[in-house]
Amino acid sequence: MSELLELYEEYLTTEKKASANTVSSYLRDMRQFQAAMEERDVDLREVSAQDVERYAASLTRRGKSAATVTRSIASIKSFYNAMLALGLVTENPAKGVAPAKVERKLPQILTGKEVELFLEQPDCTELKGFRDRAMLELLYATGIRVSELIALDVDDLNLPAGVLHCASKGRERVIPLYQTAIRALNEYLSQVRPQLVESPQETALFVNMNGERMSRQGFWKLIKYYQEKAGIEKDITPHTLRHSFAAHLLANGADLRSIQEMLGHADISSTQIYSRLLNQKLKDVYRKSHPRA
Repeated sequence: MSELLELYEEYLTTEKKASANTVSSYLRDMRQFQAAMEERDVDLREVSAQDVERYAASLTRRGKSAATVTRSIASIKSFYNAMLALGLVTENPAKGVAPAKVERKLPQILTGKEVELFLEQPDCTELKGFRDRAMLELLYATGIRVSELIALDVDDLNLPAGVLHCASKGRERVIPLYQTAIRALNEYLSQVRPQLVESPQETALFVNMNGERMSRQGFWKLIKYYQEKAGIEKDITPHTLRHSFAAHLLANGADLRSIQEMLGHADISSTQIYSRLLNQKLKDVYRKSHPRA
């Protein structure tokens, strides 16, 4: 990695306090951009707005999605903002480059029957099964993000009150739990977690089989395992359960503001996509069912 990218990595980590995932993503985009500039014998300190525009156009020609192109431009802008702050360049060549127009796709959700099938998969005759069932029930009960799920501590749960306290992205919210999730969590906390956790200092709510906090990668593998076990053809991710949680609440009469609060969306526009999803579903049902449609 070049000296400039090393400085950029340090800037993101120390100055911006960026997450490991953000740092990795930005650096990956910048390595690709640097390689493209090297092919044209252009130093990163001498890149022009036209260079950035040509690079964005080349990504589009190679079949990259609008979202990928937009993210790449954002990474380049971030890099040159860092270089400006460090006094290594005098202007940001990506500042005036317009991002590609991203078509926002409607999220994929599971049907109620598919959710039931998926949640039935953990084998509750072993420790891992009890833990996995509790994790999946909590995820569908609350619609929290996977990053929020694995960051939870035991004290974030108030099972007698039937609620979860979740703090993320500078926002705190209290989300109710349904009875099946409460029972699964009670069994996990009383019977399973004490057998997995060796250190009394461990605060993590969900731990792996070594007694350490569950990782994002570990939970992703868990989701894929149960998708295959259930025989569900849809591509299930942790976010699929979040989307399904919101869409099912809306379909059963919940208002958008309440869903926004539970999801932790800063802007109602992020929540309104579920209205579009519901409207599209109604249109599909109409076209298939109305005799004159």
